Amino acid sequence: MTQVTMTQEQPAENEWEVGSRFANLSTPWFTLIGEHIQAGDQPLDYWRIEKADSVIILPIQDNHLLLPAPTYRPGIGSKTLDFPGGRCPKDQDPAEAAQQTLQRELGIDATAIMSLQPINPQGWPVNSSFSNQKLYGFIAQLHPGPVPKQDRAYAIDVSPGIDRLRSELTCLQCRMVLWEWWYLRQTHPA
Repeated sequence: MTQVTMTQEQPAENEWEVGSRFANLSTPWFTLIGEHIQAGDQPLDYWRIEKADSVIILPIQDNHLLLPAPTYRPGIGSKTLDFPGGRCPKDQDPAEAAQQTLQRELGIDATAIMSLQPINPQGWPVNSSFSNQKLYGFIAQLHPGPVPKQDRAYAIDVSPGIDRLRSELTCLQCRMVLWEWWYLRQTHPA
């Protein structure tokens, strides 16, 4: 058994007490919160951002993963290749947000989806000191046929293309959903 030794004593979970808020800025995309937290004997001014949950979808058609054309990302300063994804408002079911995202980003109508399976039905917490949300991953198995909006979509063969795709994805969340799907596929074949 591995033993972990803490070099600096941390307050126990029940010793963290949230005090008053000194800032609250709400927008449609996020809420910025500043609050006083008592961590044992140490008072902290803590900032965090609450975001709407996210969905990332891996659309599969005829053993090909479909991706939108690379999109410019201001924070990175270049175009990146990503799976279809978007925000899921609090009052919306993640599966519904996934269907809307496929329509918006790839022109895939709900009638073209044979099945929409969650990879993580409870969502993964994406939490740091400055961001808090859940990420829901989905596999959308599409009916056979022509690739929708071929001028905007990339089709990558599932088996030989996974390593190349993994190396081209810069989005950590996209890589995680791809990796989890690939792992589940290898350990629990259908």
